[in-house]
Amino acid sequence: MLDQLNALKLEIEEAVAATKTVGELDDIEIKYLGRKGRLTSILKGLAEIDEATRPKVGAAANRIKQEAERIIAKGRVALQERSLSDLGEREREDVTEPGLRPPEGHLHLVTQAIREITAIFDRIGFTRTRYPEVDWDRYAFESLNMPADHPARDEWETFFMDAPTSKTNGRMVLTPHTSNAQVRELERGEFPVRMINIAKCYRRQSDATHVPMFHQFEGLYVDRGVSITHLRGVLDYFATSFFGPGRKTRLRPFHFRFTEPSFEIDVSCGVCGGTGLGADKQKCRVCKRGWLELGGAGMVHPNVLKAGNVDSKKYSGFAFGWGVERTYMMKEGMQIDDIRILYKNDVRFLKQF
Repeated sequence: MLDQLNALKLEIEEAVAATKTVGELDDIEIKYLGRKGRLTSILKGLAEIDEATRPKVGAAANRIKQEAERIIAKGRVALQERSLSDLGEREREDVTEPGLRPPEGHLHLVTQAIREITAIFDRIGFTRTRYPEVDWDRYAFESLNMPADHPARDEWETFFMDAPTSKTNGRMVLTPHTSNAQVRELERGEFPVRMINIAKCYRRQSDATHVPMFHQFEGLYVDRGVSITHLRGVLDYFATSFFGPGRKTRLRPFHFRFTEPSFEIDVSCGVCGGTGLGADKQKCRVCKRGWLELGGAGMVHPNVLKAGNVDSKKYSGFAFGWGVERTYMMKEGMQIDDIRILYKNDVRFLKQF
């Protein structure tokens, strides 16, 4: 049995020396030292050896097993070092060669629009503000001269919150417009007010020109002697700065509870060029008539000034509110005929901007 053990050791040494991969070495270890390996088979014969010789043979078997394990471990280290050395030779890098730039993202085009709008109004002294997007009925409706039966205060139009009702402020809502900022800004009592509030709004609408969540920018200018002339000047300035000189705007008399007089502002459609016809000579999918409504505007109603603790005999002002997404759709060269694509997260579309 001692001769068999010594022969097994030599056989292991030769097998390890001839091994070329770590995988082959693992197979050798299982073959010779595994639970059903060659060494185990030899040691099964210990029971047939006389008791006087058995301890000597057992000690020799343990020694040979330890030496075999050492030989295999040494061979594994050598193979791993050789593998790394070969890899370094095969994949040696030229550190002087220019690297590959990783793909870079960019701001969403709605964020780009918000920043551009902010910069345009900043040049004429309007300060960007942020007011709650979850607000009280008082600021979203009541202080804006809207009666209790106004359609906008219906649950089919506005998202009301499942929250406790305030005795002084009413129910909580997801703001349907950024006009909730008007009275909050007036309550500060600092004049003149030149505010541009840009925030998310929520309404129960979804079609080519509406989404349930969208952004608005609310402008408010209150000072002594403010007139419609100032309003028209600011709107024309914005339209020229944002859309370019080739686009036209118009004011249409309208009725809003929080302004008097009130107007809706239209801009000539950038998709059909103001013709009202699409590429297929049918009605333009976006505007239908060559004009697209961007939002409302008008002189701040005396009741709104009163709600903000402002004396309407001393101060006057104008306000306007436009949708950011809809405004951006009409920008020169955009050619977006469905507002919902802005939020589909289609990288093929978004990476164009």
